[in-house]
Amino acid sequence: MAVSTMDSESARTSQSQAPLAKGGSGLLPQGMLTARLGPQGKHYVCGSLAAFTNILVTFPIQKVLFRQQLHGVIATEAVQQLQRDGLRNLYRGLLPPLLQKSTTVAIMFGLYQDFSRVLLDLAGGSGVPEIVTRSFAAALAGTTEAILTPFERVQTLLQDHRHHGRFNNTAHTFRTLLSEYGIRECYRGLVPILLRNGPSNVLFFGFRGPIKDHLPEATSRVGHLVNDFVCGGLLGAGLGIMFYPLNVVKSRAQSQVGGEFQSCSKVFLTVWRERGGSLTMLFRGAHLNYHRSLISWGIINATYEFLLKLL
Repeated sequence: MAVSTMDSESARTSQSQAPLAKGGSGLLPQGMLTARLGPQGKHYVCGSLAAFTNILVTFPIQKVLFRQQLHGVIATEAVQQLQRDGLRNLYRGLLPPLLQKSTTVAIMFGLYQDFSRVLLDLAGGSGVPEIVTRSFAAALAGTTEAILTPFERVQTLLQDHRHHGRFNNTAHTFRTLLSEYGIRECYRGLVPILLRNGPSNVLFFGFRGPIKDHLPEATSRVGHLVNDFVCGGLLGAGLGIMFYPLNVVKSRAQSQVGGEFQSCSKVFLTVWRERGGSLTMLFRGAHLNYHRSLISWGIINATYEFLLKLL
C-alpha cells in the first residue's frame, strides 16, 4: 500500500483551487503564508486553524461523550447531567481542548511533514521502503503530541462535575495541580495517550491517500471539500472506535486527583469489573464517539486542505 502525503494530495488539486476572489482579487495574496513561514511552516498554521474550527463546533458533543466514558451512562442521562449543570457550564473546560487540540493537530500535520522530509533524506538510497519511513515519521509526530498531555488532564477535571466546586478555570486548575501535587500529576494518564497517538497517526496518514484515491474524482472546489471531509471523517470514525477503550482508560485515570498512579492495565481492569465485564458497557458512548469523530475529523481534514490550497 502506497502512502500518499499531504503535499502530494494537495498537488493533485491545487491547480483547480484558485484563491477565493473578492472584487476580482484574492482575499490573501497567493503564497503569502508560504513566503513568510516557508513551505513547511504553513502546515502547522493550517492544522492549528482546522482544529480550532472543529473544537468550537463539536465541544458540546465531546462533553456528552466524556460523561458516558467516565460514568458509563446512556446518552440521554449524560445530556440530562449537562442540563442540570446549566448553560453557563456547557462550555466550561473549552480553553484546554482549544489550546491542546489546536497545538496537537498543528504538530500532527507539521511534524509529520518535517519528520518525513528528514527521514526520507536520511534513508535515501538505503533501500528502506518509503511506507516504513513515513510510518515512522507519523509515529514520531504522534508521540511528540503527548507533550501536551497536561491540557487533556485539565480538560478532564473541568468537565467532571465532581470537581466543579474545586477547580474554577484552566489557570486555577493548573496552579492547583502544580502547587499541591507537582508536574507529575499533570501527566497522569500519559501511557494510554502514548498508546493511542503513535498508532493512530500511522493509520491516519497511511490510509488517508488511498481512501481519497477511491472516492469519485472531484472537479470543483466543493467537490474537493466533500472528498476531504469524507476521507477525514471515515478515518476519524474508524480510529475512534478502534482506540475507544484507551480513551475510556485515559478519562478514568485523569479524573483522579492525587493518590496512587495506577498502571494502564490496572485502570482497565477496574473499569472492566465495574461495568460487569461487558463489552457493551465498556463501549458505552462509542456510537456518539463515532459520530463526533466523523464530524470532527471531517472538519479538520477538509479545513486543513482548504486552507493549505488557499494560503
